[in-house]
Amino acid sequence: MSVCLRNQYHNINRLLEIFPAVLILGVRQCGKSTLSKLARKDWKYYDLENSKDYDYISSDIDFFFKENPTNIIFDEAQEFPSLFKNLRGIIDANRDQNNRFILTGSSSPELIEMASNTLAGRIGIIELGTLKLNEISKNKLPDFYDIFSNEITSETLTKLKELIPPKEDIDSLDIFLKGGYPSPVLKQNQIFYEEWMENYFQTYINRDVKKLFPKMDSIKYRRFVGMLSELSGTIINKAQLGRSIDVNEVTIRDYLEIAHKTFFWRMIPSYEKTKIKSVTKMPKGVLRDTGFLHYLSNIYTREQMLRSPRFGQNFESFVIEEIIKGIQATSVKRWDYYYYRTKNGIEVDLILDGKFGVLPIEIKSGSSTTIKDLKSLNYFIESQNLPIGIVINNDDQIKMLSEKIIQIPVSYL
Repeated sequence: MSVCLRNQYHNINRLLEIFPAVLILGVRQCGKSTLSKLARKDWKYYDLENSKDYDYISSDIDFFFKENPTNIIFDEAQEFPSLFKNLRGIIDANRDQNNRFILTGSSSPELIEMASNTLAGRIGIIELGTLKLNEISKNKLPDFYDIFSNEITSETLTKLKELIPPKEDIDSLDIFLKGGYPSPVLKQNQIFYEEWMENYFQTYINRDVKKLFPKMDSIKYRRFVGMLSELSGTIINKAQLGRSIDVNEVTIRDYLEIAHKTFFWRMIPSYEKTKIKSVTKMPKGVLRDTGFLHYLSNIYTREQMLRSPRFGQNFESFVIEEIIKGIQATSVKRWDYYYYRTKNGIEVDLILDGKFGVLPIEIKSGSSTTIKDLKSLNYFIESQNLPIGIVINNDDQIKMLSEKIIQIPVSYL
C-alpha cells in the first residue's frame, strides 16, 4: 500500500520559491525524510545521524560548501548546530538565489530558535505531523479548510453546507485507533504495529530525550509519558501529576515542555481574550498521535477503544490534531489555537483565532448531538458575538443544529 502526496508538499515548493532554505520540523518517523526526497528528487541527501555523512560535512565544512553550494537536503539538522551559522554565510554570498536547501529536524527544543535567529529572513519553516485522514485515504486536502482563507461570516455556513462528501468511504474510527505514523499504518500488520510502537517508545525515551537531557531521570520520564496517555484532552494539574510519579511541580513543568518541544505532546493554552474573570487559565494538552496514545493505554482493538472510559477525550485529541494539521497544510498565516473553560462548567473544546476571525469548535464522539450538548457553544458564540460555531462528531451528514451552529462529520476533515 502506498500513500498519497503529503499535504505539505505544496507548501515546501511555495516556500522554496520565496526563501533559499526550508526547515521541516516534526516528530521522528513522521515522514520528513521521505517528503524532502520527494519534493527534490535530484538533490543530494545527507543524513547527519549517519556518522559518514556527519564526518564528511563537519570535518571541513568550507570545502563541503565549495563543492556543494546548492541543492542539498540535510536530514536531522539538530545533530550539527553550527550548520546554521555556516549556511547563513553561504546563503548571503548569493542572497538573491532561492530554492537551495532543505533541512529537517526532530526532538530538539533549540532547533526553531537556531533557525529563526541565525537564518531569519532566509528560511521558511514547516511543521509536519503524522499522516492525516485524507493522506491515508489518498484524497486531496478537504475543502473544509478553504473557510480559513477568508473572514468567517454567517455566509460561511452556506459554504460548509455545500461541502462534498469524501470520495472514498473513510473509516475514521480505524484511523483514530491506529494513528498516523507511516510505517505501522502502511504495513497493515498488527504484530509489526505493536513491535514498531514499543521500539519507537524505547527509542524516544532512551535515545532522543536522553541525548537532549542526559541528567534527566529516564525512568520517571517514562512513567510521566505513560500518565500523559491517560490525561490527553484534559486540563493538566501539575501538582497532582507530580505526586503521581513522585517529582515536584517544577520537574513536571520541565517534562511537559520537553514533551511539547519534541512534538510528542501539544500544549493548548486557555482562551483569555474575554472579560469573564472565571475563565480557567491552566493549559490542557493532547498526545499528538492517537495510535501511540492507544498503544500506551493497551488499547489494540476497535472494541477496546469504544469501551474505553476515555473514548470521548481521546476522540477529542484526534479531532484537534486533524484540524491543526489541516490548517498547517494551507497557506494561512497568523493563527493560533486555544480551549475555553469557566469555573462554572462552560467549556469549548477548540477555539481557532486568526486573520479569519474566531471559530469555536465542539467535539462529540457520538453520532448525534442534542440541544443540551450545545449549551456551552451557544454561550460562547453569543458572549463573543460570533457568526458561527461548529460541532464535529461521528455522524455521516452535514446539518444545521441551530441558527448559528453546523454539524460537520469527522470524515469531512
